[in-house]
Amino acid sequence: MSNQQTKSIHGWSLEERDPKFIESFMPIWEWFYRNYFRVRTDGWENIPPEGQVMIVGSHNGGMATPDMIMMMYDWFRRYGTERLAYGLMHPYAWEVSPALGNIAQKTGAIAAHPKPANAALKKGASVLVYPGGQYDMFRTYNQRYNINFAGNKAFIKLALRHEVPIIPAISVGAHETLIVLGDFYELVKQLNDRGLPWLYQLDPGVFPIYLGLPWGLAIGPLPNIPFPVQIHTRICKPIIFEKYGKEVAKNRDYVDACYDLVCTKMQQEMDKLAREVNNNS
Repeated sequence: MSNQQTKSIHGWSLEERDPKFIESFMPIWEWFYRNYFRVRTDGWENIPPEGQVMIVGSHNGGMATPDMIMMMYDWFRRYGTERLAYGLMHPYAWEVSPALGNIAQKTGAIAAHPKPANAALKKGASVLVYPGGQYDMFRTYNQRYNINFAGNKAFIKLALRHEVPIIPAISVGAHETLIVLGDFYELVKQLNDRGLPWLYQLDPGVFPIYLGLPWGLAIGPLPNIPFPVQIHTRICKPIIFEKYGKEVAKNRDYVDACYDLVCTKMQQEMDKLAREVNNNS
């Protein structure tokens, strides 16, 4: 595929990232960081001052994903806008709202697809990945402290292939900015099979019912305004695998073992942070 063809696909270009555009958003993000979500964060010493890393996070808070945006703000205020970093975003974002997708692209978003992700890592950039996607961001309230990557192991293969350390990022509080009561996807999928079309002609994979602003009670993966709940984030110690390289990235058993290791360590860190926050509340 030619460079021109690649640039024409939403979210595939690495050239749309605009440091000056990012800087224009910093005062807005800072207000939400300090006044609305009152973020408490630690562990940033686990990210080396130079070089590339893969930050792997757990998605929270529905489509608003406030902890992800606060994570971006934290990165930019600590390392500046010139330290190259990209965030993988679901390609559906450009399908649903090309305008918002293009705004996100200016802040460093690229499509969650192997080709742009590989290109970013080859360029020497760090990447921010949320493997659980919509399954993670709309998990039910009683699962708010659970890591759910939905079996997505593509990020493991990327880390192995490019020999970059994985640094987990977890948060407590962000998944209480809306209250997900349940997921009715299977029922709605049956209706779709009988002729009911998906909104935007896109299968969302989830169909939650939740309490949140501005709807009160919302049905479906609708955008929301987060409740002003305090967010606690933690950057964990790097996870280093025993072997790296293109060959081990093709070994299914090894990839599975690495995936299980990441999920286990992140769940342990999540449990620890949740205990700390709840004991101090």
